[in-house]
Amino acid sequence: MGMSETFFGPDFDQLQRQDPEIARLLITELDRQRQNLQLIASENFTSPAVLATLGSTLSNKYAEGYPGKRYYGGCEEVDKVENIGIERAKELFGAEHANLQPHSGASANIAVYKAFTKPGDTILAMSLPHGGHLTHGSKVNFSGSWFNVVSYGVRQDNELIDYDELRESAIANKPKMICSGATAYPSLIDFEKVRAICDEVGAIMWVDAAHFIGLVAGKAIPSPVPYADVVSFTTHKVLRGPRGGMILAKAEHAAAIDKAVFPGMQGGPIMSAVAGKAVALKEAASTDYQAYAKKVIENAQALASALEDEGMRAVSGGTQTHLALMDIRGTGVTGKVADMRCGLAGITLNKNAIPFDPETPAVTSGIRVGTPATTTQGMGLPEMKEIASLISRAIKDGEDEGKAAGIRADVSALTARFPVYPRA
Repeated sequence: MGMSETFFGPDFDQLQRQDPEIARLLITELDRQRQNLQLIASENFTSPAVLATLGSTLSNKYAEGYPGKRYYGGCEEVDKVENIGIERAKELFGAEHANLQPHSGASANIAVYKAFTKPGDTILAMSLPHGGHLTHGSKVNFSGSWFNVVSYGVRQDNELIDYDELRESAIANKPKMICSGATAYPSLIDFEKVRAICDEVGAIMWVDAAHFIGLVAGKAIPSPVPYADVVSFTTHKVLRGPRGGMILAKAEHAAAIDKAVFPGMQGGPIMSAVAGKAVALKEAASTDYQAYAKKVIENAQALASALEDEGMRAVSGGTQTHLALMDIRGTGVTGKVADMRCGLAGITLNKNAIPFDPETPAVTSGIRVGTPATTTQGMGLPEMKEIASLISRAIKDGEDEGKAAGIRADVSALTARFPVYPRA
């Protein structure tokens, strides 16, 4: 058995015998995660404990319904698992109600729409070109097809949310619901201002906290929970849990949320994932995790500053979260080219539109970088400066195969000092 295989445990021998093709790909993906720099802002490395729940016998159990109210027998143990997860979520976030069943962040968002709106209703949400998400009204998504989504964005002078524009739009359009949250917005959101606007127009306040909920869990940034009617999020970004979704809500909305999740938009929950969420919530309640969350932000700020030293511009002047959006027009290449060249050099990030981007969404003028994964590995401020240099070298010289190979070797040397899932 090779060094990579030891991570997967004793059952891996059986997989290798039964399906060597898939077994080999598990190994090569583990090697990719170990050897490359993982800078996708929405990715992280879960703990071995979380991974253990995902491969557990809980995967075998059908559990339509909720604890104590299932449509199948034999749910006594999974009821306990889900109840533990619910209580941990409520305690960690100070929430009145929690639902751990959504299969993904998009599934959680569908449930929010179903709980509070009907097709054709007007929703205010952040513009996709300014950092919003597909489920916030993109025309190619159900949200843009089923609802009248009016977008708001950022000011051109400072690239921060224009709350005056948001208020004026809310008064003019009288939305049923206002969504706060984004996938590429590096600054904090003023939830108190959004709450005031929602109250003024009688709108439901929904926060899609998918990207930053882990920072909230770690007490590193302000929480939306005291202000929002409902908060949806994914569990696999900074929160460092399994891939999945979750919803927090005021007690008065609990029944509507639960009914919207099941039977409204999905059937039985994936109980192995629910267990993984429960484990991640316990991990996130620790003082070690709080230190981690603060370090994620410090690293993101250091990385953004170092990238500016390399000739790129940090959108909105920097970051207050786990991600930085960089305008790279000063390098002379597009986001698409930078993404490709970095990939060849072993640096995984993504091209991303910047506000008021002159390029198309398929090309872009920017890149998005995040520090959840590298911080989990134990990297700190010196490594952020090193990473910025590697990104800059890749963007400028990554088209040259020889130079790309040299950068890739330097990337491997860096990641080897901070191993992912250390070998047994």
